[in-house]
Amino acid sequence: MENASPKGKKTTFFTVYDITYIAMSIALITLCSWITVPSTVPFTMQTFAIFAIVALFGVTRATAATLIYLLLGALGAPIFSGFNGGFGYLLGSTGGYLIGFVFASLVTGLMIKFLGNKTFIMFISMVSGLVVCYAIGTAYFMLIYTKNSGPVALTSVFLWCVAPFIVPDLLKILLALFTAKRFSKFVKN
Repeated sequence: MENASPKGKKTTFFTVYDITYIAMSIALITLCSWITVPSTVPFTMQTFAIFAIVALFGVTRATAATLIYLLLGALGAPIFSGFNGGFGYLLGSTGGYLIGFVFASLVTGLMIKFLGNKTFIMFISMVSGLVVCYAIGTAYFMLIYTKNSGPVALTSVFLWCVAPFIVPDLLKILLALFTAKRFSKFVKN
């Protein structure tokens, strides 16, 4: 994408590297969504992918990749867990967790951008992004569940949709940190 600057020079919003990293990120999120253990909210490796791409490619690329991933899925590409796709899937009870990935990317990426990329800072940033994703996904789940089945307590939703994922998601964060530290030297910024 190009835009004319005030001095008449063209500036590029996304370089070839950016587009390549975004495409690789979408592919990684998709592959990780297909690694699924069925549950009320399916266990997937998507959170690993989200945090790895934020740590490797930065907030702009990761957020763009996450948004494009959701758009492709909403348009019907079978890239969500269980090879699902379509706008209706995003409107389902787990759609809020997918939408939460965008905000997890933003929070994590901005924290890393402004606080630094030391391992501890990156870990705290990823945990913060995960909490944001949980909050958005849980609120959305409660909204959809209440609409379809009647009122539900926050503690019940927490026990169904968050508690079982805390330890696996922390392990995925550690794997994302390891991956980012190991492969960051190969990423051109």
